[in-house]
Amino acid sequence: MKITILLTWGDAMGGTEMAAYTQAAQLAPRHEVEVLSVFRTEAEPFLPEAGGLTLRYLVDRTGRAPRPVRGSALSAAECAALAALPSELIDPAWEPAFDRLSDIEMTAALAGLDTDVLVTTTPALMAAAVTLAPARVAVVHQEHRVSQLRGATGEPLLTHAPRLDALVSLTELTTDWFAESLGSAAPRLATVPNAMPDGYRPRSDLGSKTVVVAGRMVPEKQLDHAVQAFAEAVAEHPDWRLRVFGDGPQLVNLRRLVEGLGLHDRVELVGRSRRMEEEWATAALCLMPSRVESFGLVMLEAFTAGVPVVAYDTLTGPSQIVRHEVDGLLVPADDIASLGAALSRLMGDDELRAAYGAAARAGARERFAPELVTARWDALFAEVAAEAPAARAAARADRAARRIAAGGGRSFAVSAPVGRLSPSSGEQKAREVVLQAKDPKALVRSAGRLAEVRDDVPSWRMGEINLELTASALERHGVPFVLLHDPATVGHRLAVKDADRERALRALGTELHGRPVYAELIAPRTAAPGARLAETLTAAPEAEGVRVFKPLVTTSRTLRYGPVYGCGVEFWTAEEGGTGWYAAPRGTTPVGPRLPGLDGDARIAVGGREYPTLEIFTRRLMGDVDFPVDAVYTWVDDTDPAWRAKRDAARRAHGLPADDAQSGDVRFRNRDELRYSLRSLAAHAPWIRRIFLVTDDQAPAWLDTGHPDVRLVGHRELFADPAWLPSFNSHAIESQLHRVEGLSEHFLYLNDDVFFGRPLAPGKFFRSNGTSLFFHSPTAVPPGEVTEETEGYFVAAKNNQALLEAAFGRVATHGFLHTPHALRRSVLAEIAERWPEETARTAATPFRGRTDLSITSSLHHHYGYLTGKASPGGISAAYANIGDYRHHVALGRLLAARHRDVICVGESAEAEVPQDERDRVLRAFLEAYFPVRSPYEKD
Repeated sequence: MKITILLTWGDAMGGTEMAAYTQAAQLAPRHEVEVLSVFRTEAEPFLPEAGGLTLRYLVDRTGRAPRPVRGSALSAAECAALAALPSELIDPAWEPAFDRLSDIEMTAALAGLDTDVLVTTTPALMAAAVTLAPARVAVVHQEHRVSQLRGATGEPLLTHAPRLDALVSLTELTTDWFAESLGSAAPRLATVPNAMPDGYRPRSDLGSKTVVVAGRMVPEKQLDHAVQAFAEAVAEHPDWRLRVFGDGPQLVNLRRLVEGLGLHDRVELVGRSRRMEEEWATAALCLMPSRVESFGLVMLEAFTAGVPVVAYDTLTGPSQIVRHEVDGLLVPADDIASLGAALSRLMGDDELRAAYGAAARAGARERFAPELVTARWDALFAEVAAEAPAARAAARADRAARRIAAGGGRSFAVSAPVGRLSPSSGEQKAREVVLQAKDPKALVRSAGRLAEVRDDVPSWRMGEINLELTASALERHGVPFVLLHDPATVGHRLAVKDADRERALRALGTELHGRPVYAELIAPRTAAPGARLAETLTAAPEAEGVRVFKPLVTTSRTLRYGPVYGCGVEFWTAEEGGTGWYAAPRGTTPVGPRLPGLDGDARIAVGGREYPTLEIFTRRLMGDVDFPVDAVYTWVDDTDPAWRAKRDAARRAHGLPADDAQSGDVRFRNRDELRYSLRSLAAHAPWIRRIFLVTDDQAPAWLDTGHPDVRLVGHRELFADPAWLPSFNSHAIESQLHRVEGLSEHFLYLNDDVFFGRPLAPGKFFRSNGTSLFFHSPTAVPPGEVTEETEGYFVAAKNNQALLEAAFGRVATHGFLHTPHALRRSVLAEIAERWPEETARTAATPFRGRTDLSITSSLHHHYGYLTGKASPGGISAAYANIGDYRHHVALGRLLAARHRDVICVGESAEAEVPQDERDRVLRAFLEAYFPVRSPYEKD
């Protein structure tokens, strides 16, 4: 069988290149193997592992101008001109190295490639290969990074993967993420780890008293954490040193850190090494402080030399290689103190270090031996190569079609959320298999752990569920606790006396035995991996607390609840001297980090159940936003024939065409966004008291208009003057919102294309003194009067600007973000009273006009600020234009990360995306992001 491995830079130093050359060398004895590199940038490859392999380049960049490696009649000027043009095959956001010259050479090489299996090594190369390689060539993509966290470089993965024949990940967690994201559009999915280096490797005697850390000096490697952790450990072990191998943009910062900590004689910044196997042979410990690690060839190299590892228990790599307390130590991610403590433990225990080193070397051979890994590759390659070209092409077409049918577009595919915990392994994973077997219909594996499948739990309810099961366990065993008041957190917090620590852990472990519930240790005093089954808390190491959570996932696998919704059990210490005061282990509460006792003297209700608390938490605290807050939507259904006829008649009556772009304004378009905006509100803002839907005698068919918290408001009861109707001007409708009967003083105004992206407290929008908050946009409003050339977006903003300058002598320079607008009814009424003619003119204009004011989205905020009733706030907001392919990629990222407070999905009148694709992608995104029905929908 002939196998071709495709690289971007075959002469570079990196984990991808090392893995590719190792794989090629291991396959070569049984297959014809070549490495094809798009670019040549050095006279010789940096990695010695490339020696003896067949290596071919496409574009030579070692000279003054790039040119094809093949025989070519292109002149230097022609090559330079092509190299100056952007690539059409590979988006620069995926990988900026490609250009039009590399497009031409890749097309020539891949379209006629004489091979059985083509292995791509980056998502960018994968996108090119599935486009260029003929059906007779099986295309296999090998992922070398944590795909879930790739960002821009991973954009092609989900959109192009269906046209692959196999997609191979280094860890099961990443494979599971692909399975959940792609569903029936997934090609063959496989997990094949990197193999340990082949051939002779010298072994360390672990006596050098040297800690080695190796990696490129970039932020994700967190080499500064290694220096800080070593600084803590070396105080107890002054005869040890730290050697840092690698280079990169963080080098200067690391040097400053070393000097600032006074470690210039203990820490060596060595630079790159071509002979790391020799360096590992002189090491005593390997330190791995990465924020993200796909697999960790560095750890495998250390194990090959018999060197134990101390690592952060991050999302994938370390836990797949390091067996905690067997051949290394794992500590919670980003906990520098725990990293230093674990390092110090092994630095000070020669026997333990030797035992771990021996287990590391033996275990690596057992789990990652070259012959074992290569056998898995052989089997996979044989399977994909055996498929007939016609059948292969048909299968690719079917998978691509399924992705589109599921709502995918050219640049968008539904993706599962990213878990933030490392997956279960070893004994815990075996135990999970037993638990899942008891209820296989309700329990699935998701993000490397057991999760219950439910489609009826909004985010606020998830916090209550975890509180209930945690508090119940403590109550059944008579462990006293108090519920802390902390509106800033999603989950709940319980305070337990430190003297009751063992009782509390035993209660939780006993009551939650045999249940798919986990506990995350908070600041463990010794090395310990992240989350564990809660039943193991009976033997948990000492920690400042635990966070108990029950993972839930929806049937769609696009919404998952994890530790962020967990219930914290914190162990508070009694202050010396018998004062009765207790101190928080870390962090603060709204009343400070000290409390005068932890004996519950009051009760507080959460989710219909009462819990013990302290009397201070039952009072109205200074920062509590406890006044009623309503929500107001303005909504129209442009598909309603009666409404369209009314609009067209009004346009003709005002001398306006009824068939131009403005008559079918995209602002009117209805794709059921309101359904999902209400789902987002119900899930993430349960504190909203009542919802007012302002419409022109319309109502969504799916809306339960009889729900006690929903009220329809018609234009006829809203507008002060019936002569102003009918109105199709959102500025006009918004100018009358203060007239909504029964509306609270404080309310949020939303368009139906605005969504709550994650749980938010009312304090995000209002201060407890009643002040509303606004969120400035970076978009500036151009100075000057409104002219015929003024863009429509700025017309009303300029009119606002003129009013404010005339009244207050200040120029409003910026607009506001597309978010829920926090408004006060009295401020809107005050504006209408202060500028009655301008407000009435706006209200009387049936279509957007040159004299409009934008009151709710702009004027209210500026006026409120100048009169002391509004203040600047901060919010994490995302905006996506559904008509722009580049923004479709952002939708996928939002699904995977769920890292924004609010999301606005709009569209411009000049859209490059066809309307049917816009509709399909938007519906798929919204259904994936908000799969839990709201109580406002009909059964």
